[in-house]
Amino acid sequence: MNPHRPARQHRALGLRVLREHVASVYAAYNASIAVHFGLGAALGATMYIHHPRWWILAWMAAHLSLGLALFLMPRWHADLPLEDTTLWARRHSRTVTLVSMATATAPWLFISADDLATTSVLTVVIIGSCARAMQLLWPLKPALYGYTLPMMASLIAALALQGDAMHLFLAVFSLGYLLFTLRVGGQQHTLLTDSLVLRFENEALATQLGVQIAAAERASVEKTRFLATASHDLRQPLHAIALFGAALENELREHHGSHNAQRLMRAVNALGNSLDTMLDVSRLDAGVVTPDLAPVSLDAMLRSLNHMFAAQAEQRQLQLRMRASGLWVRSDPQLLYRMLSNLVDNALKYTAEGGVAVRARARGDAVWIEVQDTGIGIAPEQQDRVFEEYYQVQNPGRDRAQGLGIGLSIVERLSRLLDHPVQVYSRVGRGTRFRLRLPMAAPQHEQPVAPARRTVAALATHGRILLIDDEAEIREAMTGLLHTHGIAVETVANEVEAIEALAHPGTQQQPFALLLCDYRLSNGDNGLDVGLRLQRRFGLEAPLILVTGETAPERLQRVRDSGVPVLFKPVNAATLLRTLAEVMPEALLAPTAPQAT
Repeated sequence: MNPHRPARQHRALGLRVLREHVASVYAAYNASIAVHFGLGAALGATMYIHHPRWWILAWMAAHLSLGLALFLMPRWHADLPLEDTTLWARRHSRTVTLVSMATATAPWLFISADDLATTSVLTVVIIGSCARAMQLLWPLKPALYGYTLPMMASLIAALALQGDAMHLFLAVFSLGYLLFTLRVGGQQHTLLTDSLVLRFENEALATQLGVQIAAAERASVEKTRFLATASHDLRQPLHAIALFGAALENELREHHGSHNAQRLMRAVNALGNSLDTMLDVSRLDAGVVTPDLAPVSLDAMLRSLNHMFAAQAEQRQLQLRMRASGLWVRSDPQLLYRMLSNLVDNALKYTAEGGVAVRARARGDAVWIEVQDTGIGIAPEQQDRVFEEYYQVQNPGRDRAQGLGIGLSIVERLSRLLDHPVQVYSRVGRGTRFRLRLPMAAPQHEQPVAPARRTVAALATHGRILLIDDEAEIREAMTGLLHTHGIAVETVANEVEAIEALAHPGTQQQPFALLLCDYRLSNGDNGLDVGLRLQRRFGLEAPLILVTGETAPERLQRVRDSGVPVLFKPVNAATLLRTLAEVMPEALLAPTAPQAT
């Protein structure tokens, strides 16, 4: 730290305050000169009419000449450098002192013991000038003293020398008024200076705050960019590992090594879930998630949650209770499910004994959904922080079994997005209750969807996929996985090779049923543009599916706006096959195709 910096900052602040003072006194410069010398001229004219003397005319001429000179003098203006402010403050103080000294000759010329009327007029004029000076010159204390002291000291001395009681009274009165003027002027100067110092300090703090906010915003942008880059770079090899692992697991289904393959895939899926969680945060921050509000049956959602977490609760020897209510709410079913699943998952992680209960209750036109556990609880000072990213209660060692600390952060973001306020109540050692408040909806007739699956076998019989990916490992892994399920796939690295594959004569006899494109391709291309261009060029009815590891907000927004289905790396094999079967055109599916096992 530079030891001279505080001194320089203090000097700069002092100059800014002084500049405001100088600007204030110079703003009334013309009016002050005109009023002062106008009064002097009126006084001289009155004295000359009362007692015509040549020296009165000479005094008036000198007085007006000085006023004219002051009008013609250079003046301070706002374009002058800050460093020159002290010079101009001194110049103005010297100028008003000179004016006061010139006026100070009047008492000695006009006051006499036998002319009380003239004495009274002169006293009133000088005291009035001092009163006006106090209002205009208190920003500059040297100028205030320089203007009032010569005139008032001359008046007091001239009055006192007359010796009679009336003149002595006027002298004492003038002295008292002078002391009062200087005291009030000093107080006003202090108040004005302090207010200016406070103003400039607040401006400096606001500037520093703006700089810090800008730095925080840049850090947030850099964090988002880093997460996007790191996430994409991590997803690429993990995507290949997931595909190779899924193919290996399928091949070893009847082999003694199948257990190791299953353990490998559990580890890969856990890592993929962690990356998906970070992706969810990025997508929410990017504003690319739009709620699709509809009536939602809470009983159906609780059944799904129970199916999802029952094994986890049983493994931890905890009770998991989902209480049916028959209530319906208005929400986005997928986003609400994510909120509740994060809350239940968090409750199970921090509960060692007892269990977790999820129930819904009607409260007026709203529904409260509560997730309550008998876990470790949250201290009052930590209850607001649990919604921060990466913050975890009693996990200083970052135990991986307790997750990344992002789940509740996603809950908080989704609560704002859906306008479902979330509250937390907790007692240390007694457990925690999270409560969501949702609008109630009228019950709907549930129409169960038949589990008629578009089968992988139909894809294998009637479908052929064109995969566009610039990484050889991904093409090889995808080919291996799809081939283990009997699905024909042709892989290419870029748009040029895709055009050659689509233009091949054999493609007419065995057309492609799907285009599967990686979003980020080499040479700055992206799978969305490439896929759309291929569809237009060849008149393809084959749908397009994107696979991406992107987390960049602007790219995610563009993918969302396109309406093209997208899978996020690493792609789970079951999710990939299900999506392929769902997107496959009905005309290409054989209705009598056997079910895949």
